[in-house]
Amino acid sequence: MKLGFICLNLPGHLNPMTALARQLQERNHEVVFLYSSSANGLPCIPGDDRDPINEKRPEVSKLQGDDALGFGVGLLVQRTEAMLKSMPAMLEATAVDALIIDPIQFYAELAPMNLGIPYIHVAVAIHCDYSGYTPLCIYSDRHQTTPEAVVRNRKGVAKFAKMLGNDGVKAYARSAGLEIDWEDPGFTLSKIAWLTQTPREFDFENSHWPSQFHHTGPFHDGKGRAEVNFPWERLTGEPLIYASMGTILNGQAEVFQTIAAGVAKHKGVQLVLSIGDQLEPEQIGPVPSNAILVKRAPQLELLKLASVCITHSGLNTVLESLAQGVPQVAIPVTFDQPGIGARIAYHKTGMVTSLDKLSAGHLSTLLGEVLSDPTYRENARRIQKAIVKANGLSAAADLIEHSLGVPTKTRPRRQMELV
Repeated sequence: MKLGFICLNLPGHLNPMTALARQLQERNHEVVFLYSSSANGLPCIPGDDRDPINEKRPEVSKLQGDDALGFGVGLLVQRTEAMLKSMPAMLEATAVDALIIDPIQFYAELAPMNLGIPYIHVAVAIHCDYSGYTPLCIYSDRHQTTPEAVVRNRKGVAKFAKMLGNDGVKAYARSAGLEIDWEDPGFTLSKIAWLTQTPREFDFENSHWPSQFHHTGPFHDGKGRAEVNFPWERLTGEPLIYASMGTILNGQAEVFQTIAAGVAKHKGVQLVLSIGDQLEPEQIGPVPSNAILVKRAPQLELLKLASVCITHSGLNTVLESLAQGVPQVAIPVTFDQPGIGARIAYHKTGMVTSLDKLSAGHLSTLLGEVLSDPTYRENARRIQKAIVKANGLSAAADLIEHSLGVPTKTRPRRQMELV
């Protein structure tokens, strides 16, 4: 088949989605990324739409909480509005048989719905549970199964549905004759298959998932990422603390300053601090003499050596940590990060705090707890074993082929190497 991919043009989305595309390409499917100017070396076609998320990254990088969420969601649905105008022509020109859509590009599926093209949703960020049986991922609420908790969760979904409102998107649906329940953000999710790279073992317990929903496991293949120069010779062999605030919400120098100061309170450890492209190293100020401060880091390789990962709770960083059995100290900022932090707390794979509580002393205490209590590493390693067993890339490709009616040869599912 020829499969088109629609995915956010951000590393945290492109890296796992291109890994999945390579897996499908290896099975002799043709793949192409739509509305992407770069897809980690895979075929791609840029759209004529603006990419407001990347255009506004310097502005977004300094936001947090509801301000960042509202601003980011607004940009996403604006992009969908622009995409819907050109997508019919693009789908006709590329002649794709089906679409694989990142559900964070809200309502992009309206175009294939209009044209009768099958589509599958694949969540490379944490999946959104719009049923109310678990907290929506934009909230840090603790998972409970009481009627009161379900009511709370559904109020959160209703609030989010209003945030997604866009007159242009709604006008497209009306012109296409599509009847959409705009109060249910999950109304247009694929009825064929809806996949998440989140392992079941790292999710909240929920018996109400629809039959087309599937947990797979992380989409990691170690390929497609740009080479990053790193001063490996500066590693001392001391217990390694790897810290990153991701690629979007990394514009607050004081957060990195606090991380450096908090880790400095622990003697006999080494910090690698990856600050991203919105700041310069000199803005961080003094760091311990053995600390390594870089704008970009070879994250996968460093996590294989790390004792703890200090993270913004981005899904890929957390799953990459768990895939190596590394516990976390999580500092969620916004978007889906509060929900991922809630899962870290639920499964006790690390400690979780928030930006408003963050101080060097508080971070030092949390880090000390994770370093000294083996429970966190044991729980991380338990999920690591589940990740290896699931082999998410192969599982996801199997589900996509099956859902689209592609005959598949019986092939043994090769387990991921446990490093």
